[in-house]
Amino acid sequence: QVQLVESGGGVAQAGGSLKLSCAASGSIFSINVMGWYRQAPGKQRELVATMTEGGITKYTDSVKGRFTISRDNAKKTVTLQMNSLKPEDTAVYYCYADVQEIASTGRILNNEYWGQGTQVTVSS
Repeated sequence: QVQLVESGGGVAQAGGSLKLSCAASGSIFSINVMGWYRQAPGKQRELVATMTEGGITKYTDSVKGRFTISRDNAKKTVTLQMNSLKPEDTAVYYCYADVQEIASTGRILNNEYWGQGTQVTVSS
């Protein structure tokens, strides 16, 4: 099993900054993709930013130039620095990991995991 533990989030004013962090633990062989999704009330969960093990990033258009994703493969952590926050960034943010994990049989299995979610609220 793999666990994703998030930290950060909270309340910020428009134009302010927040930082989210996520640490993965468990029987991990490697993490292919790690990143963040968000879900606002009444809306579907959407990709915010992801990074592959090799450092290739993907951002949703609305956060480009404002959010920066970084990753430490050795520590199995991912961080999202959020600057120039807007009220429309308000959502629950979920850490995501596409993991190759070591099963009890010794086989390598590919599974996706989610964190518990952390609230980000941006006031105008």
